[in-house]
Amino acid sequence: MQTLSSQQRVEAVLAAAGIPLDIRTFPDGTRTALEAATAIGCSVGEIAKSIVLRAVESGRVVVVVVSGRNRVDMEKVADLLDQSVIRADAEFVRRHTGFAIGGVAPVGHLEAPLLLLDRDLLHYRQVWAAAGTSDSVFRISPAQLQQLLACPVVDIKQE
Repeated sequence: MQTLSSQQRVEAVLAAAGIPLDIRTFPDGTRTALEAATAIGCSVGEIAKSIVLRAVESGRVVVVVVSGRNRVDMEKVADLLDQSVIRADAEFVRRHTGFAIGGVAPVGHLEAPLLLLDRDLLHYRQVWAAAGTSDSVFRISPAQLQQLLACPVVDIKQE
């Protein structure tokens, strides 16, 4: 069986969920929320960035899908998960998610992560998330994203 590319894994998850594929590629890249928002022509807040953390005690992968305008409050995440978390390094991200930093999608991970969704994303009509590469994104409504991730919607932004 042929191994799917990182973008193909994202496409497969979206297709299986019945979500129309609206993946766009930008040659100049969409590695950061600002780069993505500039390329797309939307606000930074409409970017759903996937931040990969590592749960210290269990070693589990944690993916926090957060508005591009927000920073993740690590203490809030640790309290929600009842264990310490640290930012994952590039090797951990690649090994456990199958994505490179700058292209981590909220779906299609190699290993099922613990997921958290930033409440602030629900304020937008649509959001844009990485589609598995550092130059591709997909559009989705926050309601569809919430349903797709089936995870807690929480306040995890740093104040």
